[in-house]
Amino acid sequence: MNVLIANLGSTSLKYRLFDFSGNEERLVTRGGFERVEDYSGAVDACLGELTEGGHIKSAADLAAVGFKTVLADGVTGCVELDASVLKAMEAGNTVAPAHNPAYLTGVQVFSERMPNTPLVGLFETAFYQWIPETAKRYGVPSSWYEAGVRRWGFHGASHKFMAERSAELLGRDDVAERARRLYVDGGKTSTVGANLRVISCHLGGSSSITGILNGVAVGNSMGMSPQSGLPNNNRVGDVDAFALLHMMRTKGLSVDEVEQQLCSEAGLKGLSGGFNDLRDIQVQAEKGNDSAQLAIDFLIHETRRWIGSYQLQLNGIDALVFTAGIGENRSEIRAGICAELDQLGIQLDVAKNEAAQGEEAEISSPDSKTKVFVIPTNEELVVAREVKRFLENK
Repeated sequence: MNVLIANLGSTSLKYRLFDFSGNEERLVTRGGFERVEDYSGAVDACLGELTEGGHIKSAADLAAVGFKTVLADGVTGCVELDASVLKAMEAGNTVAPAHNPAYLTGVQVFSERMPNTPLVGLFETAFYQWIPETAKRYGVPSSWYEAGVRRWGFHGASHKFMAERSAELLGRDDVAERARRLYVDGGKTSTVGANLRVISCHLGGSSSITGILNGVAVGNSMGMSPQSGLPNNNRVGDVDAFALLHMMRTKGLSVDEVEQQLCSEAGLKGLSGGFNDLRDIQVQAEKGNDSAQLAIDFLIHETRRWIGSYQLQLNGIDALVFTAGIGENRSEIRAGICAELDQLGIQLDVAKNEAAQGEEAEISSPDSKTKVFVIPTNEELVVAREVKRFLENK
């Protein structure tokens, strides 16, 4: 069974082809395209690379195309992307303006090229279906909650993979299996032994923190939209709701202008003075750019704030995990986040931390009560597994 996973961005298309033969799962090939202006051309090029490379004979060899979809009004989990689901995604465009339109366009192109192939989405919100009610709510009138103003949580595929892999590294195969089967068995109270408490830090162009108890999420730093929580590369993160009203009233900004600035000019870009890639921000900071240093310090501060929140809710941490572009590759950011946390049981091994660059590694010291890991994320594998399960159940 060949399953193609298409990861769509506003100007990119990345793909991975998985082969599920028997009980085996194998990554066949991967590729991608940047600066995409026309998804029709990108999809054609993707299918062309797969056929010309001899990985498939034609699109008919694909059992399904899977997507890491973000948000839909009233829909979550792993579902076929039929007309009703696409309509629900379109209704979420105002909440996820940087994500949903790209997926809607890409899915439409795939459906035109492959009308007989199932197109299946695993929504990023799926991992948070079982979080406590208190973690879902804002202090707003019930009519707002009924209209969708609630904490959804995102980066679900990445954090789910961290739940699985961290449990394996800690020798808790029971919890790892529970995390893998979460969408089958649901988030019922764990029947495993001692609690396994993990905090997952997905730090990249888009960042979030998740607390995980026995393989199940208890919450996520992102709330109603992917613009919330930690500062993202050019998206705002947390901000007081009345700040929007203040800027509209005092500066005369329209709703569209506020949206554009919060989605494109804020976050690390807004703090650093125009730089939205942490590598560039680090270079500027080393040159003495105070705004760039502020952006770095703010990211570290906000990450520590959310780690502290989940440590309290979980009553401790067995493992702290770093993943995604920044988490996997920026040792100085990991060091800043873990600095002077020895009284909380977190101590880094300086040499191991500096050596860890994009590969799986334990970076905590032997004296650290909490294990600290770098784990490269594998969102596409999580999506592919759930798509395979969806097809088998169907």
